[in-house]
Amino acid sequence: MSTPSAVPVSLAEIARIAGVGRAAVSNWRRRHDSFPSRIGGTDVSPQFSLAEVELWLRENGKLKDVGGREFLWPRFEALGSRDESGLAIAEAARRMRFPRTRSTSSDFSAEVRQLVGEAAALGRAEGPRQTFEFLLQRWLETHVRQLSTTPAPLATLMTSIALSARVGESTEGLTVFDPACGTGHLAAAACQEYDGPGLTVLGCERDPALAALATARLGFVTEGRAIRTEVVTADALRADPFAGTPADIALCNPPFNERDWGYEELATDQRWAHGLPPRTEPELAWVQHLLSHLKPGGAAVVVLPPAVASRRAGRRIRGSLLRTGALRAVVALPAGSAQPHSVSLQLWVLRAAPDTSTAVAPVQDALLVDATDFARPGSREPGPDWDALSAFVLSALADMDHPEAAPPENAVRVPLLDLLDDEVDVTPGRYTASRAETSGMELSASWKELGSLLTGLTGHVRQLSELAFEAESSQTTTTVGDLVKAGALTLRPGQQPSESEPSSEDTELPLLTVADLLMDGTPGGMVPAHTAHAVVEDGDVVIAGVVRAYRAWVHQGPPTALGPQLYALRVDPEKVDAHFLAGCLRAPANGRQAGTHASSSSRVDIRRLQVLQLPLEEQVAYAETFRCLRDFETLLDRAGHLGKGLVGDVSDRLAAGGLAP
Repeated sequence: MSTPSAVPVSLAEIARIAGVGRAAVSNWRRRHDSFPSRIGGTDVSPQFSLAEVELWLRENGKLKDVGGREFLWPRFEALGSRDESGLAIAEAARRMRFPRTRSTSSDFSAEVRQLVGEAAALGRAEGPRQTFEFLLQRWLETHVRQLSTTPAPLATLMTSIALSARVGESTEGLTVFDPACGTGHLAAAACQEYDGPGLTVLGCERDPALAALATARLGFVTEGRAIRTEVVTADALRADPFAGTPADIALCNPPFNERDWGYEELATDQRWAHGLPPRTEPELAWVQHLLSHLKPGGAAVVVLPPAVASRRAGRRIRGSLLRTGALRAVVALPAGSAQPHSVSLQLWVLRAAPDTSTAVAPVQDALLVDATDFARPGSREPGPDWDALSAFVLSALADMDHPEAAPPENAVRVPLLDLLDDEVDVTPGRYTASRAETSGMELSASWKELGSLLTGLTGHVRQLSELAFEAESSQTTTTVGDLVKAGALTLRPGQQPSESEPSSEDTELPLLTVADLLMDGTPGGMVPAHTAHAVVEDGDVVIAGVVRAYRAWVHQGPPTALGPQLYALRVDPEKVDAHFLAGCLRAPANGRQAGTHASSSSRVDIRRLQVLQLPLEEQVAYAETFRCLRDFETLLDRAGHLGKGLVGDVSDRLAAGGLAP
């Protein structure tokens, strides 16, 4: 495919096109004089001509099964405007599915129309749906700060909850409604999860580009199936295009904290059956909007920020939702489940009153579920453990209408009398925390473990407290650099693994990085062995050469590849004891004198680190003491963590009463 020379691409984009890391592209640029010259950007973030880059990659054999879509995206990105590029992608998708139709937009420039035509032709050649999904994903990643999307696992969970929460079966198929559908994540999940007949999906979105992309996405999702879809560009609160249209289930991830939602002009709207939402509570307007569209017994699931469950301004509406049985459950999600990722969002499960022919017990309580424990704080994978989270939430909500069934741990039925107090706070953690008490057996086991740790600490304290030090030490020191020159050890810096073709006979090694050390110290990835620049084996010394994570230790375990800013030292056992070397290097004063101190991310000059000059036989006593000190530190950390947990658990039990005389 021909590509205009005016389209700029960054080093990161070139790396993505070629399927390699950015470091590999930087190496190409340094090693090959024929690499395209910079056409823009800065020295730190240079930009290159897409056409020249494509030609160079092809001539030098750097493209590996790369489709034309990789070269297509930079041209959409070069359009600049978020809306124009989004509408162009949506139009290209329509042309992929219906090649004989003309463009629906007369506002596109000649350049955009040409790009749309080329994209449509490429999509028909390489796969329409795959090409559209690739372009849509890149568009969403580029504009992630301006958009809020619903992750696919969360959309699937919400759909499953809504399908199981509705009461009664419809004889006319299923109608799904999303009044703030964005690019159609929830609507697409509904199409994929419901396999029954007569599915109708209705969506509303005030942003024309998002609405067009949602229409395009649903077109591909429903291809070959008898599903009716309709996405309308409109402000659902101010001008509801589906007013009076009932739905079996409703799904929504509405915009948060929008003060200009129509408070003045909608003050007398009939949708506010539970009270006019205050200006500061737009989310409660969306809640009532969803309820107004539900058929009798229909269910809605909506994503809300946690403050909606407790803000004083919304307590009157929350109280009405509880009293009428409209709010059936609240699920607190782990932080990272959706944007904003730093907040523990909530799912509210709503249900319209069923008709009189449906036998449903009067509502006496609400189910509150705390699923915040399913976060993965030390994992590199984004979001929570979705499989475990979904299984837990669906299990907890399965008996929502069976008060005799006991909910699982971290879920609780709260009587309405307890909820309808002055605050009407429906935050799950407020109620589940008081019921998830540590058992007496668990407390006893923790106390026993703490006692064992303290016994070990006492032994180490006795041993370490007997150490005697000379008033002034006359010992001389040397540096790591000098020891390397003398052949007493070898120094190998870790690097980002190089990009190359995997070998069928190659083995994979764990990859340890500075980011792993700042989490829990567990390697977070795997790399082919032949791509690793530095591999540590049992008995090697590892140093983190950055101030914020400075440490040194003797590696014990399987061979491990080291990432950037980590260093491997392999000692000559006839000259240096590894534990002695690690102990000297681990001293905080050593790291301070060898660091640059510009910031917490400053590097430590490994070659300047000081090491005592001692004969091998004298190093042994130091090595044993260093090992004892390291063991003491490990025991101290474990005892401190366990002790804090016990203080909290016992405090909860005491505050709940029941102390035996």
